[in-house]
Amino acid sequence: MELSGAEAASTRLLSFTQRSVSEDLGCRRGEFSRKHYGSVELLISSDADGAIQRAGRFRVENGISDENTDYTPGTWHRTDVHLENPECHTRWYFKYFLGKVHQNYIGTDAEKNPFFLSVVLSDQNNQRVPQYRSILWRKTGTQKICLPYCPTKTLSVKSILSAMSLDKFEKSPREILDPEIQKDLLVLEEQEGSVNFKFGVLYAKDGQLTDDEMFSNETGSESFQRFLGLMGDKITLKGWTGYRGGLDTKNDTTGSFSIYTVYQGHEIMFHVSTMLPYSRENKQQVERKRHIGNDIVTIVFQEGEESSPAFKPSMIRSHFTHIFALVRYNKQNDSYRLKIFSEESVPLFGPPLPSPPVFTNHREFRDFVLVKLINAEKATLETPTFAQKRQRTLDMLIRSLYQDLMPDLHKVNNMLNRRSFSDVLPESPKSTRKKEEARQAEFVRLGQALKLKTTVKGDAPTNLTTTSLCKKEPWEAQSFCNNFPHEVVCADSWGQSLLVSTDAGILLVDDDQPLVQVFDKTLQIKQMHVLEALNLLIARTDKGKDSRLLVFRLSAIQKDIETKQMIRSKYDCRENKLERTKGCHLYAINTHHGSGLRIVVAIRNKLLLVTKKYSLCNSLTSSSQLSSSDSPVDEFQYIREICLSDPPVVMTLIDGPTGDSDNMICVAYRHQFDLINESTGESCRLHHVEASKVNFVAAIDVYEDGEAGLLLCYNYVCQYRKVYPLNGGSPLIQQSASDFHFSWNQVPYAVVCAFPYILAFTIDSIEIRLVVNGNLVHTAVVPELQLVSSRSDIYFKATTAVSGSSSSSSREMSSRSSPQTPITYEMSECPLSSLEGEVPCKNLYKIPLSNLVGRSIERPLKSPLVPKVVTTPICSGIASVPVTHSLSLSRMEIKEIASRTRKELLGLLDEPISKTEGPKQQKKLPQRQSDLKQGAVRSTSSDRLLSSSLEGNSEKCHLSTSSETDTLANTEESPLSSSPFQLTSLYDEDIIDLK
Repeated sequence: MELSGAEAASTRLLSFTQRSVSEDLGCRRGEFSRKHYGSVELLISSDADGAIQRAGRFRVENGISDENTDYTPGTWHRTDVHLENPECHTRWYFKYFLGKVHQNYIGTDAEKNPFFLSVVLSDQNNQRVPQYRSILWRKTGTQKICLPYCPTKTLSVKSILSAMSLDKFEKSPREILDPEIQKDLLVLEEQEGSVNFKFGVLYAKDGQLTDDEMFSNETGSESFQRFLGLMGDKITLKGWTGYRGGLDTKNDTTGSFSIYTVYQGHEIMFHVSTMLPYSRENKQQVERKRHIGNDIVTIVFQEGEESSPAFKPSMIRSHFTHIFALVRYNKQNDSYRLKIFSEESVPLFGPPLPSPPVFTNHREFRDFVLVKLINAEKATLETPTFAQKRQRTLDMLIRSLYQDLMPDLHKVNNMLNRRSFSDVLPESPKSTRKKEEARQAEFVRLGQALKLKTTVKGDAPTNLTTTSLCKKEPWEAQSFCNNFPHEVVCADSWGQSLLVSTDAGILLVDDDQPLVQVFDKTLQIKQMHVLEALNLLIARTDKGKDSRLLVFRLSAIQKDIETKQMIRSKYDCRENKLERTKGCHLYAINTHHGSGLRIVVAIRNKLLLVTKKYSLCNSLTSSSQLSSSDSPVDEFQYIREICLSDPPVVMTLIDGPTGDSDNMICVAYRHQFDLINESTGESCRLHHVEASKVNFVAAIDVYEDGEAGLLLCYNYVCQYRKVYPLNGGSPLIQQSASDFHFSWNQVPYAVVCAFPYILAFTIDSIEIRLVVNGNLVHTAVVPELQLVSSRSDIYFKATTAVSGSSSSSSREMSSRSSPQTPITYEMSECPLSSLEGEVPCKNLYKIPLSNLVGRSIERPLKSPLVPKVVTTPICSGIASVPVTHSLSLSRMEIKEIASRTRKELLGLLDEPISKTEGPKQQKKLPQRQSDLKQGAVRSTSSDRLLSSSLEGNSEKCHLSTSSETDTLANTEESPLSSSPFQLTSLYDEDIIDLK
């Protein structure tokens, strides 16, 4: 039964009142809190007599939330398990530079500090989107950015350094031609941290309160042995050729056995207390403490009931261990309970513990623990203690390398030294061209040999696969509308549909319905908001001085759609113009409307504050009396006008904690972000941007523990600042311990916050990070990417390829399988128009918000095109698929392969690959291990080798761990191959071209 316009409006308003504040904050604004990552506590340990021994401040994560907290459907409980800053996305030099033609420069900045710059043009297995990748090596660390490639525009070294905020030099950069520089730069990259890890495992019996008692346990219980078997394999140390983690593999001086595993390409050695040498004469067990006490992360397996005295980090005398993971086993329900203690200075790291932190699925527990511990050690390396040591080492290496290279650089031709890497070398004299080609061949040969040597040693970031072939990631895109023929200006979601402003007018798009014209092309909308709960559509028409803000009633638009009346034009909207908004170029609304809808309209350098007259409670009684013909313009009232010094580029409304004279407006213009009090118009400086050119992206309001905060995004930077409002006055701006900043790898044009993730949209990629610390979790390449809408579900438009003769509809495509991103780094590329028989097209895709925030979200409204009740959607982004683990090619196998191919690798072939044939031959390189002698060695030491299974081959080469059996589930029938669009990972196949 269809509802009338008034009844529909009343239903919408009633649904709106039932939505909680926390739901709106959690879904739309990205509320995050330290409660998800524990709180800092002072922990004191005492001996058996009660005397205090030691004390320390640790952040305690136990996953237990306040019992009085009301968990509404909008709160966030937990997220998927991700490795943060994975090496496949962070070790750029090994992945994109080493063994390939690239250029390296040396110079000194204005403070006479030396720096190195590496630049490469990368497009291999990158969705055929060529782009420049640049690494700036300085004593403070490395800075990495991507720059778009334009064949008609010259890109100079100076412009790259300017993009990295390095404009002044004491000595201009000069190119380093010596191929040996690759070894030194690889050493600099290795200072970021090891790709392999060693973790301590300490067994504690029930009632043991001191480290001497725990380290004196000769053997562990049966449950402890099962836990060790779950974590890894028992290996014999004597003769062990893998990662040893500081243990003796020749004379058994550190024990005869240990526990070892490989997780997502990371080799992990466990220092188990009961397996290390035991001495009856030495009560302190110095030999055991020498290893476990020098581990950054230690697992404490404690026996006993929950009521027994619990372990405290202050019980362990160690100045080096920063993270303790307390594990308890419950025999009654065969479950593990986890608790994390982090030293106070360690930055936040994920994944946060579930509530309660009890794991009945042992495979899930293993994955969670290993990811948590790897992320913990990476986070610890960012503490001041380790960061200062790393900076001193990096400074020493860079200065030493600079002193070694500068005398040689003065002897080289200045014209060749100072040339831009975009200069065309073939135009140079023939003799010079031959010398340059020979130099490049030697450069590539040395780099490939170095890459193979690093891989064989096990020091390379070679996690080509993950442990979950069929696991869905939260950011997987679903096909929404195939072959969308129009250019998109802006859009917003309406129920399950999408209201899109295009060059052909305003269209209503649904994934299983034909396009519906709502307004004709005479009305050009540049910005819009669909407020379903308030039965309003707010839109800005942008035509210079004639631009206006328009307000429509959704029920009236829906009635026109249902009755198929004439399509509205610009001239039918005269009664919908909001007064005083002529000439506006930007507007913003408050995200949470519990205290009333507020709109700020920017007209050049003036801000116009407009609010909705009717309160929410009055709207419920009056909505039934309003007909669809009543103008919604009468519901708004002008409040005040605020003058600025310049026209704003970005505006964000911030709700104060009380809503009474403490609401604020964040505006960005010139080189600064300012905060303005809505009541008084007083402004204060929030942040000044120290850069010659500023590209403002967004100011996103997020809430931490109920206090307002802002994510300021500009250029490559995203910075979090906490705001403390004062009633009736200017907001208090001060540095907070929770303030942090990070840099994107590419300049985004839009940023979307969906806690726990923050997504940056560039012209050809989606960069996904965590809100709480800015750590990278994934980067996906999406050709010709355009963000369409993000206020609810995320919609974007991108180029993909379909068969020219295909007539499959969107419904047919989605019925075959649920489009998902295969969790493997050997995905098929998304072909462009250069392939025969295929034409490029633009499709609309959707990332459900419920998948990102980790739960279902209630939608109070039905789609305007489907007259049926819409039930709460089930979160399909996190599939409960069994996860298996296995080891891929071991280092012994890689050594065997390397020995067979070393002669071919180290010798130059008589027939070099031409520039046109190189990419084709590389693409046709065989995938199977048996074909490696024909010209490629795959560098991998990760969990599983998936290339053959994805190609449909029957060959599988891997070693299974003792704790789990490795079964590969019917990849031919898997939806991986039928996905119309795949968010391809940036990790290309690290195939070493032996030629």
